[in-house]
Amino acid sequence: MILNLVNDYIPDLVIPNEYFFTNYGIPEQDIFSKSGIKQRRRTLPVENTNSIAIEAVKRTFCDLPFPVNEIDLIIGATYTPYDTVGTLAHAVQKEFNIENAKCFTISSACSSFVNALEIVDCFFANNKASKALIVISENNSLYSDDSDARSGFLFGDGAAAVILTKQQYTDRDFEVLDMNTTGLGHIGRSIDAVYARPRNGGIKMPLGRDVFQYACKYMVQETEQILKKNGISLDKLNYFIPHQANARITDFVAKKLNLEPSQVLINIEQLGNTGSASTPIVLSQNWKRFSKNDMIVISVFGGGYSSGAILLKKL
Repeated sequence: MILNLVNDYIPDLVIPNEYFFTNYGIPEQDIFSKSGIKQRRRTLPVENTNSIAIEAVKRTFCDLPFPVNEIDLIIGATYTPYDTVGTLAHAVQKEFNIENAKCFTISSACSSFVNALEIVDCFFANNKASKALIVISENNSLYSDDSDARSGFLFGDGAAAVILTKQQYTDRDFEVLDMNTTGLGHIGRSIDAVYARPRNGGIKMPLGRDVFQYACKYMVQETEQILKKNGISLDKLNYFIPHQANARITDFVAKKLNLEPSQVLINIEQLGNTGSASTPIVLSQNWKRFSKNDMIVISVFGGGYSSGAILLKKL
């Protein structure tokens, strides 16, 4: 499977840590020391999960190496939907009039992008599709509670769009060598540790220590396992893209994997936790950095719980 294109959309509205101190008395330095975040982006009142996704898709379609109507599979990925009936994927299908595509939206919290990629691979393997669009979008600010001193400051908004095909089209393409997702609802405090329940105060993370513990464990484990499975040693890994949940998690995982800071690609300081969109946004932002034969691992952990990893090679 080939990853042809990825592009992102980041809202213009900047929310610095000072906002939380001014409005809720949460010290700026406490936010940075707990999370590594200095600011985050948020949607304007005229924007939503669907609209920012559509902007990301527009940017991606500018370089599309085949006609838009050849896309035969659209998968949306989000845990912060604008509409739970006419889903994210359907909104994109309507906007671009992609009439011959299978279309649905999935959620596995911050692991959703990797789950979507694995689903595309299954569709390709069964000859049910050959050109896919994954749209990943999180409008966390619609759900988050700014007054929550535990986690309200963590979240930012953003979207990304990814094109996948069965064949290579350009010299900028990546081969998806392997991917894996793991359901972890049976471990720890799982669905009670972090949640977004209607009529219950928005996104809450009452058990952050539990999330931290398992995120560190499984992001390391997923990375080691996918490399071992493909006969690639850690010293052959060029870049590592972790889910941008918390800088302390990233630091722990990077240290366990013996990675140099230059190998670890991050944006959490400026964008906050953009949920399932975080890793494709980082991939998009660093697209021109990668060289032929570079090996990249994306590793994620999602509330619920879930984990996953993707192994990419630049062609």
